[in-house]
Amino acid sequence: MQKEVIKNIIFDLGNVIINVNSVLTAQAMKELGFKDFEKSYTLFKQTDLFDRLEKGEITPDFLRNELRKHLVNHVTDEEFDRAWGAMLLDFPKERIDLIKNLREKYNIYLLSNTNEIHYNQYMQDFKEEHGFDFNSLFVKPYYSHQVGHRKPDSKIYEHVIADSNLVPKESLFIDDLKINIDAAKEAGLQTIWLDLEKGDDILTKLNGF
Repeated sequence: MQKEVIKNIIFDLGNVIINVNSVLTAQAMKELGFKDFEKSYTLFKQTDLFDRLEKGEITPDFLRNELRKHLVNHVTDEEFDRAWGAMLLDFPKERIDLIKNLREKYNIYLLSNTNEIHYNQYMQDFKEEHGFDFNSLFVKPYYSHQVGHRKPDSKIYEHVIADSNLVPKESLFIDDLKINIDAAKEAGLQTIWLDLEKGDDILTKLNGF
C-alpha cells in the first residue's frame, strides 16, 4: 500500500470504532425467554431475516414480531431493543481521538452494516459518552439500512465511491471481516484488514498515517 497516495479513509464501525460482543445479545435474549437463541439465530440468517433488516427491507417492528413468536413471555419493544442492543459496548476515546487527528490530513468516511435499532442506540450512547454527534466525525457516513445494500455486496462499495466521487486507489478501507476486505479490493479500494484474532487494532495499524 502506498500511503502517500491515500486521500480518503473509510472505516467500518463494529470492532473497529465501537467494541461489540454478540454473545451479550444472545444472553440477553435468553433472559427474555428466547429458547435456543443460537440455533434460531442461525435459522434466521439462512432465511435472510437479519440481512433484510440491515438493508432496510423490513422494519424493526417486523423483526420484533417475528422473534416474539419464539418468546414464551410478553416482551415490550423497549425490552426487546435493549436485549438486541446488548452487544453494543463502548467507543474507546483513543479511537475517537485518532479519527479526529486523521481528519486533519484525510477525508474520513464510515461504511457499516447495521440496522435501525442498533443505529438509534449507539447514536444516543455515543453522544452521552463523548458529548457530540457521532456522524459529525465523518465527511459522510454510509449505513446499510439507509443505503439499501450491505457488505460484502459490491453495490455498496460502488455506491460509496460514486456518491462521494472517490478515486478508489486513493481510498483506504478498514474492516475486521476478511470477506468485506476482499470485496473492497475487487472494487479497487486499498485495504487494511483488522485481524481481531491476532489482536489487531486501528491504533497500531494506522500508526504513522
